[in-house]
Amino acid sequence: PQPDTLDQLIGRFGLSFPGTAEFSAFARETLPGIDPAGAPDYALIAWMEHEEALFRHLERELVSERLRSGFIEEGQADVDGFLSFSLSVQNRRKSRAGYALGHHVEAILQAHEVSYTREATTEKRNAADFLFPGEDEYADRRYPDDQLAMLAAKTSCKDRWRQVLAEADRIRTKHLLTLEPAISKIQTAEMQGQRLQLVLPSSLHSTYQADQRDWLMGVGDFLG
Repeated sequence: PQPDTLDQLIGRFGLSFPGTAEFSAFARETLPGIDPAGAPDYALIAWMEHEEALFRHLERELVSERLRSGFIEEGQADVDGFLSFSLSVQNRRKSRAGYALGHHVEAILQAHEVSYTREATTEKRNAADFLFPGEDEYADRRYPDDQLAMLAAKTSCKDRWRQVLAEADRIRTKHLLTLEPAISKIQTAEMQGQRLQLVLPSSLHSTYQADQRDWLMGVGDFLG
């Protein structure tokens, strides 16, 4: 359903997409009653769903306007123009969702006053989405390995979860926060074998089989 704040969004930014951080901040600002400190699992899902609704309705306005203008060039159908536009729409959807997840996770970490570095550089120019307590501590070889942690944030896993394994050599158990439901037992068993801990908002745990759920962590569990 169209969110009540869509007109407010258009009033502030016009018929164009603001930057991803601005968009996510607007989504959080216009969704009252959310407590990221007390209910981080619920907050993450609520913010993501609200931003998705805002994005889809703003996208519909923009895409409709472009479609009405048509894809005709010098009296001929502009096939390349249409394909390029279609691809840009799809790419924007995928990249925006990933950025939104990162922005909202960061807001939850800030609400919990957790020390972190976002998009921290580790070995071999690898990058961790969130490194705890920070990049400086990770680079300091005197800092204890067992007091370091990392969290990757991916809206979906598929085979991309293996990328996380190379992101921080000093950290044995790596954490991956995802919104993907019902990952197969074969994949989660492989993750466990590779010392990758899956973190999901608690409302998604029910999509997993009973013998997988004991292993899953919620957002609040990770913060604890």
